[in-house]
Amino acid sequence: MTDPPLYATAPDHVRALDFEHVLVLINHHTGSVQCLLPGAAKLWHEAATTGRLEFLPPALSTRLLDAGLLVSSSTPTPWPAPLRAKPAAASWGSAEHDAGATRPPSGRGTISATAALAAVFTVKRLGRPSTFLHRITTTLARAASTCRQPATHRQATAAVQAVRGAGWYSPARTACLEESAAAMLLLASRRLSVTWCHGIAPDPVRLHAWVQTEDGTPVEEPPSTFAYTPALTIGGHHQHQP
Repeated sequence: MTDPPLYATAPDHVRALDFEHVLVLINHHTGSVQCLLPGAAKLWHEAATTGRLEFLPPALSTRLLDAGLLVSSSTPTPWPAPLRAKPAAASWGSAEHDAGATRPPSGRGTISATAALAAVFTVKRLGRPSTFLHRITTTLARAASTCRQPATHRQATAAVQAVRGAGWYSPARTACLEESAAAMLLLASRRLSVTWCHGIAPDPVRLHAWVQTEDGTPVEEPPSTFAYTPALTIGGHHQHQP
């Protein structure tokens, strides 16, 4: 029987966001999410400062290691403290957000937008389902590196609308992740850059992906998007390699 590891660290592709009442961990290779309540979150903070698993209950450390949110280490290797996330007023899950299926307006660039969506679908399927998010973020980082100038708000808006128009007829799942990734690829094909954001909001904990222009303005997004704290951004002046 193998002895449990004594030390661990959080890999670079794992992000931790502290919402005070809950600590949210997300693995940007697998897409897995783990929420820690204040008691467990305090233990995570203590372990982060030392890299020692002795601060975590065995059941919790095993769960985090199995989910890839921690990796074993031969020596104590502290990891960064969680990012302080945007606070949210308590709503007990009753906050209102735009929802529903609204047919997007038809626009120009449908063929290019369809090709961009097809590229995203292909990247998702070419490999293990458990690592699809890693493949998408790697593809977006490569696309961002080819860009030469920032997209204007008008150019970015046209790209998002074109992708949503193409996605309306898509038989495959086309939600915020696929739309935002396709919009970024569509603009990158013209050497135009935007920032791709993958964020988390609390109450209830939920994920969202979107693109924003160089000045930080979300493109074709409702006001509720400002409730999200970006856990990972790619492109623009805020590029972070996954």
